[in-house]
Amino acid sequence: MMVDLELDARGLRCPLPILRTKKALATLHSGQRLRVRTTDPGSMKDFSAFARQSGNVLEVARETGEGEYEFVLIRR
Repeated sequence: MMVDLELDARGLRCPLPILRTKKALATLHSGQRLRVRTTDPGSMKDFSAFARQSGNVLEVARETGEGEYEFVLIRR
């Protein structure tokens, strides 16, 4: 899958992955994709709620193994 920007938020705890994601999305144009990688176990719930509240599309939300998570958001 092609993405326009990648953000490595591994090793960060809530709320930092979401705050950095919000900042990264602000640099993108509507329709562009951001891939975020995290290790925070609460990320699955946090990114789902963030997408609902912000209006951005959460295209991918998955655990990649070894306690890592990957998300792809499409900027609204």
